[in-house]
Amino acid sequence: MKRLIITLFALSAAQFAVSQNGEVREFTANGVKFEMVCVDGGTFDMGEPGKTESTTVGSFLIGKTEVTGVLWKAVMGKNPSTVRGRGKELPVESVSWNDCKDFIEKLNQLTGQKFRMLTEEEWEYAARGGSKSNGYKFSGGDTMGKVGWYSKNSESSTHQVATKAPNELGIYDMSGNVWEWCADAYEGVESLQYVIRGGCFTDTSQACWVWNRSKNHPTSRIEICGLRLAMDK
Repeated sequence: MKRLIITLFALSAAQFAVSQNGEVREFTANGVKFEMVCVDGGTFDMGEPGKTESTTVGSFLIGKTEVTGVLWKAVMGKNPSTVRGRGKELPVESVSWNDCKDFIEKLNQLTGQKFRMLTEEEWEYAARGGSKSNGYKFSGGDTMGKVGWYSKNSESSTHQVATKAPNELGIYDMSGNVWEWCADAYEGVESLQYVIRGGCFTDTSQACWVWNRSKNHPTSRIEICGLRLAMDK
């Protein structure tokens, strides 16, 4: 009985430790490993400077990197990316919002987990560094070239994920590389479009600001849009 109690305590302690802010959990889908970062919820000023709104989000997990073409292929059977990028672990691109929903559904079937798309509020909160935020204009710093791939350093190509500096939570590439689909519909437009965040390898630095936002049609497959996973904590 004493041994059982000690074992259960050890398991509880390990689970508690892995759930701390910035800690990492590892998952596997068809032999491909990927990591999720724990983000403690909180309240932050969302939006561009001078037009912010106090916003509160709960705790969640977020992809340490963008979904790679390797992971997408492991789940869907084919990598749809069209860019001849630099590196083996490139972010998947040329995927629509609808494609991303299908990918997540199949990923959940494979893993038994409940992955989902990020809300726009969660995306910006994590990009800013969550409760560890230092108030940077890009995700991880004030110099775009140090934290992400954009028009001035990408040579018109995507690059291997996690090759630039991470942000305060240890999350990579939330500024640059590829735009990332969010779960939210974009308000104020006549036709249904969904939010994309983060900027991409063809953009100027301004497009990669943590508060910048854009939109795209849910069926659109373009080489600058990819995906980052989320799940409830």
